[in-house]
This record gives sequence, structure tokens and C-alpha cells, in this order.
Amino acid sequence: MKGVIRTDEWLLEDYKHPIQLAERVKDYFPNAEAEEIFAHLTKFGMTRSAIPKKRVQQMQAAKLWNITSEDYKELQHQWNGPEVPIFIFPSDETNYRLRKEFNGKAGLTFKDKAFLFLSESNTQMEIKALLTHEYNHVCRLEKFNKPEKQYTLLDTMILEGLAEYAVFKRLGEEHTASYIGKYQDEVLHRFWTKYLSSEKDLRANTKKYYRLLYGSHFYPKMLGYCVGEYLVRTFANKHGLALKELFAVKSEEIAETTLVTPRD
Repeated sequence: MKGVIRTDEWLLEDYKHPIQLAERVKDYFPNAEAEEIFAHLTKFGMTRSAIPKKRVQQMQAAKLWNITSEDYKELQHQWNGPEVPIFIFPSDETNYRLRKEFNGKAGLTFKDKAFLFLSESNTQMEIKALLTHEYNHVCRLEKFNKPEKQYTLLDTMILEGLAEYAVFKRLGEEHTASYIGKYQDEVLHRFWTKYLSSEKDLRANTKKYYRLLYGSHFYPKMLGYCVGEYLVRTFANKHGLALKELFAVKSEEIAETTLVTPRD
């Protein structure tokens, strides 16, 4: 199945425990057991507890599936993107950081599928912003010809920066993630030079990779994400490129353009 899957029908049947949802998507994860899939989905924002039917009905009433389906078709057309399955599951209401910083929404993307973890209170624009971000990942992963296992810190920074730049261009700055705009461009330029340019080839099997990407252990908060958006925006502005023209550009080429430019 491709496109937005009517997971609300699953939720009404499998509402007792979300691990049953992991069983439903096993065919999309070769060689993985439901327990592994469940652990991965919940790590990135899916609910861990029983799902009341009332919550599913509230999500249906908020038209989460309809909004996502319509916007997915529009994005696919605009970006000439691949057709992949999109799964919508309830987000984890007990996750304080998810509620406070992301208003109860999160996503998880693979080259051939995407998951949206949503709350019944998410607005239409919030849903569009999340889908724009996650489907942008799908397009980058497909068109940037590099195996995910070989991704470096710079590749991930550009992947995330491109997704938030897409939200900015498509929906406006007010709908970008809370960390976008946190630092001035001059500061981001300094962060790139001071912390990241010499570590850009780090792989995900190192602790420093995650510390730099997320900005933990005394590094500036969301360091890699914020600098990634700055690098993408600077490159796109300098070369006058449309969003879909950025998907196949090499990360190193994008990072070479580090001149400070104002947000357009």
C-alpha cells in the first residue's frame, strides 16, 4: 500500500496496546520483529500506552488523515517525489518534551516510508509542517545518491536543514520548528567554523556525532540542526535554487557556501 494509510481503522481495532500496530507494519520492516519496531517507533514519539477509542475518534474528527492525504498529493506533485506509505499514529501524551517543544507531534522517516505521530489537538498547519519536513526527507533520501549507512554528520545536518528550509519556504517562518531562528546567522556561521566544519565526517556510531547534532554536553542546543538550516538557506539564496533542485546536491557543495546572508 502507498499514500496515506487509513491507520484510523487499525486504531479502532487494535486500541488495547500499540505494539499491535507494530505487528501491522512488520511487512514494511524486513527482518525486524514487532518488539524492535515498537521500541523504535516509541523512541521517536509514538504512544507507548493503550489508545482509547475516544482519542481515535477525536483524531478522525480533526480530519488528520484527510488533511495529510491532500497535502501529501500536493507535495508529491510539487517535488516530483516518490510514492511511499505514510502512517499516522497517536503521539505520546506522557512525553513532556514532545508536548512542550513540539506541541505533541513528531515524525520518523525512512527512504521508503514515513510515520507521523500526531495529537488530536494539532492544527492543519502543524500537520502540513510535519508532513513537509518528513516527506522532504523521503525526497532527499531518494535523490541524493548515498547509502544511509554512509551518512556523515554533515549529511544529516543538510538532511534536517533542508527539511526545515522547505517548511520555511512553503508555510512561513512561524511554522518552522521552535529551534529555527534561535541564533543569528553570524552566530551560526561561527558555530559552523568553531564546532562543526572539522567534525563534518563523523559517523553515527560515535557519541560526539549526537552531541554535536543535538547540542548536548555544553554544545549550543540543536547545534547541528540549526547550522544545517543555515547552510542550506545560504546556499539556496546564493544560487537561486528551487526546493526540488536541492535534493540531489552534494552535502559538501552546500556547505562550501558559508557566507552570512540575511533571511529572505
